[in-house]
Amino acid sequence: MFEIGRDIFKHGFVGADGDRRGRRRMRIVYYFFVAAFILFILQTLRFGIQGTDRARRAGADGVWMAQRADIVDRNGDILAKNIMSGHITLRPPYVEKPDEVAQTIHQILPYEYTLNQAFDLVNSGRKFIYVKKYASATQREVVENAKLVGLEIEAEQKRRYPKRRLFSHVIGFVGRDGYGLEGVERTYDDYLRENTDPLQLSLDARIQAVFYDQLSIAMQKYRARAAMGMLMNSRTGEMIAMVSLPDYDPENINLDPASNRMFMPLRGVFEMGSIFKIFNTAMAMENGIDKEYYVAKPFEIKDKFGRVAARISDVRSFKPPRPNLTIEEIMLHSCNAGSAQIALDLPDGTQKEFFHRLHLDETLKLEFGTTERPLMPAKWGPVERATLSFGHGISVTPMHLLLAVNAMTNGGIYIYPTLLKRGVGPVRGERVLDDEISSRLRQVMFHIAEETGGKKARVAGIQIGGKTATAEKYENGRVNHKKNLTAFAGIFPVSAPQYTILVILDEPMGTEESFGLRTAAWNAVPTTGKILDSILPLLFE
Repeated sequence: MFEIGRDIFKHGFVGADGDRRGRRRMRIVYYFFVAAFILFILQTLRFGIQGTDRARRAGADGVWMAQRADIVDRNGDILAKNIMSGHITLRPPYVEKPDEVAQTIHQILPYEYTLNQAFDLVNSGRKFIYVKKYASATQREVVENAKLVGLEIEAEQKRRYPKRRLFSHVIGFVGRDGYGLEGVERTYDDYLRENTDPLQLSLDARIQAVFYDQLSIAMQKYRARAAMGMLMNSRTGEMIAMVSLPDYDPENINLDPASNRMFMPLRGVFEMGSIFKIFNTAMAMENGIDKEYYVAKPFEIKDKFGRVAARISDVRSFKPPRPNLTIEEIMLHSCNAGSAQIALDLPDGTQKEFFHRLHLDETLKLEFGTTERPLMPAKWGPVERATLSFGHGISVTPMHLLLAVNAMTNGGIYIYPTLLKRGVGPVRGERVLDDEISSRLRQVMFHIAEETGGKKARVAGIQIGGKTATAEKYENGRVNHKKNLTAFAGIFPVSAPQYTILVILDEPMGTEESFGLRTAAWNAVPTTGKILDSILPLLFE
């Protein structure tokens, strides 16, 4: 347009009679279009600025209007809640009563702005100013009541977690847009965004606090790399407590290493050691094995050429009460040599089928998350079958182990866990073991807690059953005898279990009190005992 206009302005418009009056007319037209174009540009800029401001304020109003349901524990204690907050803002170009605006700013913030400073702020000529971020409710109320153009409230909602680290892994957190990114916030995001009624969980904040405190103490005392603890209702599947350490602050996720956000009960995959003897004993009972095994010396497994392929031995402290033990006694004294012999007496394919029955060979897709996939042996030869009997050569998550132990001891019903509060009703699940065998296993576990490795988990007034585990870790394809994982799986009351508990310490160190020993009986078991001592009055109040 400008090029054509300049050409007309320079050369004019000459008619057939050579009249130059057309030049003057075209100049007028040209000037008119230039002026109109300049006005168009200015108006576009003005609308753009106003539009941006309206969009920003609309966004703030949108945040103000956004709702997200509370998350509460089984007793109604708040675990996550949206808190309304707001910023006091100033738009000097829109101020109509500068004196009143300045006085109001000084009134609500007397120690931040003198009256003269407030006047300078109003007359600064700036387009937008945050006068006070995260203003108090009283300060916001003064501004709202004043109703002064240019002095406004920019509303904001913040997701708060009153228990902070206590529930960080389970509850998770939300992003800046208010959508859940981890834990319950992510799993139940649709419900939380679409409802105003609180989401009530099965977790108990009081019991969670006990787990958290005792696991933190144990982690420090034994200089452990990590610690985990879970408590599940044996019959309803309700998770009462789930703690994973190290943890993080859900209100400031950048404060801790990203690795701390890994929820070990679902994401950690470990060899769980001798707790697998519960399954080995169950298979023996199920297949009618009723004999004694010689355990006074290591058990040798030979290959087809008669050469020793593996030698299954026990810890140095193992002292069998007699040379030959029954299957119950082998589990009671946690005998590796005896467990290996039982496994090799089982029909071919028994272990594989039994582990599949307990879902120990697959990813668990739970209502509150998906577990890592267990690591199964590449082959199932005699050596592998023998070591599987005491939990070596197979790695599972703590959640896999908890659910399998629960199924073995609650009457033989495999129950999927829930984080939602349920009412008492009939047990819902799939039968994986005969009730009579489950009862026999409970009796062995009771004697373990009374007589052998689980004694330090005993609590007065209630019968506890359990099984210990100490599994040495592999590094670079070799066993590292200086690193292990210790665990204790317990049930109570033994006669009719209502709860299953699992406590795990990852790479604990020996102490003077333990005479330098790092086995479960010296760390995971006493830690479980302290937890039980504190939570039993709460569970059976």
